Amino acid sequence: MSNDMKKVFIDGSVGTTGLRIKERLSERPDIELILLAEEVRKNNDARKEAIESSDITFLCLPDDAARDTIEMMEGSDTVIIDTSTAHRTVEGWTYGFPELGGGAQRELIKKSKRIANPGCHASGFIALVAPLVENGLIRKEANLSCFSLTGYSGGGKKMIAQYESEDAENGLGAPRQYGLSQQHKHLKEMQILTGIEKAPAFCPIVANYYSGMEVSIPLFAEDMNAGIDEIKEFYKSYYGYFKDSNSVKAGLVRYADQIDKEGFISAGDMQGRDDMLISIAGNEERLLLVALFDNLGKGASGAAIQNMNIVMGTDEKMGLVTSGTVE
Repeated sequence: MSNDMKKVFIDGSVGTTGLRIKERLSERPDIELILLAEEVRKNNDARKEAIESSDITFLCLPDDAARDTIEMMEGSDTVIIDTSTAHRTVEGWTYGFPELGGGAQRELIKKSKRIANPGCHASGFIALVAPLVENGLIRKEANLSCFSLTGYSGGGKKMIAQYESEDAENGLGAPRQYGLSQQHKHLKEMQILTGIEKAPAFCPIVANYYSGMEVSIPLFAEDMNAGIDEIKEFYKSYYGYFKDSNSVKAGLVRYADQIDKEGFISAGDMQGRDDMLISIAGNEERLLLVALFDNLGKGASGAAIQNMNIVMGTDEKMGLVTSGTVE
């Protein structure tokens, strides 16, 4: 796809993901946003016409609505980037995490008409685990666990209103674990995209801050085929090193030697940004892999725009916030 101005439609532009995408694209001279009046925003004929007239459409809809829309648009040549869970492991869809496979996934995204945007928790887990499994540094049969902290914006408008209400319940002031049945909707992509034999024991936690995500994976020596220093060097080679300008690669994931401040890692440190930092802590016996990013950035809207940029053939960081600045 050439770099000429492209028509873009955001189906579901009033949700948190859609609003962030709209905000990021509204000032871009290479994008013409297709907007629907409020009274026809949910009208299927109007939506179908908007999708058909666009070069690229973002679906920011619930899973069932996303599936219905794809059925409605069968045969359409429009590039569709779906931010829901509906198509992340469905045949015929390209998983929208371009940094995978040493960047090989980027080439698949470039040519795809159907792109499934990754889940927020899943993005951190996959960024940390997939390269290590792919290159034999941890065992596919390892029993992995993962805990993930997220801001309340990850729960959408209803949860945001709940937390920000003047009458908010007292229990909302402390972190809350959920997904207690171990059936979280991100588990399927976490397993399939990393190539591990069993889904991890997954503990997602929502806390009383707006956005930001910290995904942590503890590992024991018996799960690894490499030591801590070897894994550090591998990540630097695979993704690029945050402090070394000579090793910059395309993409939004970087390795950083240190992401803590005086021994603490804040899950809100990447708030407002679209990139991701990964790091390692621990020792040769017990290792901790950590991914730090914004659940609305690389965990949702930022990743969606990155995929759009790749399809368009432009700089994949264009219009995104990295290191505190808009690229």
